[in-house]
Amino acid sequence: MPYEHTAQSATPATRYGDPIVYPTTVQHPLMLPTELPAGVEMVTLPNGYRTLVYTHPQTRAPAPAATPVPAWAKTTALLAPTVGGGIAAAGFGISYAAPGLIAMTEALWAAIALIAAGVIAPMLLRAGRGATGRGAAPVQHVTQNISASGMFGRATGTLNQH
Repeated sequence: MPYEHTAQSATPATRYGDPIVYPTTVQHPLMLPTELPAGVEMVTLPNGYRTLVYTHPQTRAPAPAATPVPAWAKTTALLAPTVGGGIAAAGFGISYAAPGLIAMTEALWAAIALIAAGVIAPMLLRAGRGATGRGAAPVQHVTQNISASGMFGRATGTLNQH
């Protein structure tokens, strides 16, 4: 293969003891780019020499056949922004409703406390009555009988205490 050195160093040695090297040039016949066979190129190496190299032929892979997009993928792609928009709208609505939700939870806890107090207070009063030493009060039964005659009749009744 023909070589051609492109960088010429024609400076003699300048340090004492170095051998004197005179530039020598070797002339090789040059090939024109049109004379290069297929798969051969002229390249310049990092050290400045130009040389011929073999190259691998470029083979192109066949293009893959286009496949249609499945219907489920199209449906999913169309639903994704809708679902995302719905989630965003829900978050936006919850952020506006948060103060009202907090107030409703506080009212719910107040109602639960009121019911609990209504259930627990009589039990505490009965337990407290027995603890004071007075004993349990007698149980009073009150019965009431009411009767009325006719659709617009006057109601009369009696109240009995036992």
